[in-house]
Amino acid sequence: MPASSPSPSRRALLTALPALAFAGPALAAPPKRMTAYKTPWCGCCGGWIAHMRQAGWTVEVVEREDLAPIRAQHGVPDRLASCHTAVVGAYAIEGHVPAGDVDRLLSERPAARALSAPGMPAGSPGMEAAGREPYTTVLILNDGSTRVFGRHNGT
Repeated sequence: MPASSPSPSRRALLTALPALAFAGPALAAPPKRMTAYKTPWCGCCGGWIAHMRQAGWTVEVVEREDLAPIRAQHGVPDRLASCHTAVVGAYAIEGHVPAGDVDRLLSERPAARALSAPGMPAGSPGMEAAGREPYTTVLILNDGSTRVFGRHNGT
């Protein structure tokens, strides 16, 4: 600091502290919240929900007898369907998508409507008891086309 510059006074620093404290929470990451729609009788969905909660997500669970209207509302075609559908922001998360893929989706924010792990791949979160198989997660773009988003279990 040059000799001619006055050093900040203690009073000036104490006056600035409330503003700095107020700015702190604004810089924090937004809460990780989603709503998961599942049928009342599916057990593996609970495993996926536990996986997401362990990864820091707050998951509100809504049980429905028929998930087809939820998938249709979010542009998830039947060929990419699974046993549960979650919604986070503008995106649907279809099936046993790993938490890391959901985090990446929200970080990158691609022009897409959903992310899907079609079917119920063995070894995906919530499906560990079924064994282990290679699988991909698929991004469903706004125009309805798809592209591979993630590869898991050695794909």
